[in-house]
Amino acid sequence: MTALETFLFADFLGTATWLWLVFLGVVITLLAFDLGVLHRDNHEIGIKESLLLSAGYISAGLLFAVWVFYQKGGDASMDYLTGFLIEKSLSMDNVFVMALIFSFLAIPRQYQHKVLFWGIMGVIVLRALMIGLGAALIHEFSWILYVFGAFLVLTGVKMLFSKVDDHPDLENNWLVKWLRGHLRVTDRLHEQRFFVRQPDASGKTVLWITPLFLALILIECADLVFAVDSVPAIFAITQDPFIVYTSNIFAILGLRALYFALAALIHRFAYLKYALALILVFVGSKIFLVGIIGKIPAVVSLSVTIGLLIGGVLLSLHKTRGEAEAISHDKPAA
Repeated sequence: MTALETFLFADFLGTATWLWLVFLGVVITLLAFDLGVLHRDNHEIGIKESLLLSAGYISAGLLFAVWVFYQKGGDASMDYLTGFLIEKSLSMDNVFVMALIFSFLAIPRQYQHKVLFWGIMGVIVLRALMIGLGAALIHEFSWILYVFGAFLVLTGVKMLFSKVDDHPDLENNWLVKWLRGHLRVTDRLHEQRFFVRQPDASGKTVLWITPLFLALILIECADLVFAVDSVPAIFAITQDPFIVYTSNIFAILGLRALYFALAALIHRFAYLKYALALILVFVGSKIFLVGIIGKIPAVVSLSVTIGLLIGGVLLSLHKTRGEAEAISHDKPAA
């Protein structure tokens, strides 16, 4: 066996190196095509384009599940799909927060894609670090899974009893205040630029960040907060770092592409949070049930996740149907 073959087939976090390289190659290709071909100019992304782009990313994620099936087996593929669905669903709240950040900082739609694109780069690195840390903790301290499980159950119960219309107050958010107090932030946008050089109070020309870069920082911080829920949730399904990481990244790629369509309709999915809460309780409880009834089959976990999500979507559409009818009635006749 040559040195190259030894490297490609070497074990890295429980999976052959070449499988990791294939995954990274697919992600890099998708992002390069997205930024270099589809969005070379900063045009405003409409709902149709957003849906088509999202469909492309989701198709890539589902095709990857088929590839996982042939490389790692049916259970691994089911775990990947379950993690994919849970991560995408839990990130729905993240879409609302991103829309809130863009509105708060008055970021035009034609510049939002750039922020979301570079935000994905940060997610790829940050999720790798968090998942690597989680895998190391589980390897050294197997009991940490029970901590994850208890955390997920408590988080789910908290979500069940929280109000549907709970919204973060960015104006009084401590992080926003701290960033503005410690960073030089321009008072206006400079088109699509993250950094500009201009005089400070003393007249010296220094580097400033624009509100566009401030939006990127806030979105990355929001993703870290949401990852505290989603990463333990997927570790509760499988401890395979490859499945955890790939399902996370593909779900986020598709969701951020869908952002421009979803942001306008997010109010129609207000009750989905209750389905997500039940999913967290179910996933967290699985860890404790293993010692009682044995491991729950991957197909059962996937079926329960899909069932709860469909129920949450249907409940949301039913509960908010009045808003949709009001909007349609308010539209002027052609």
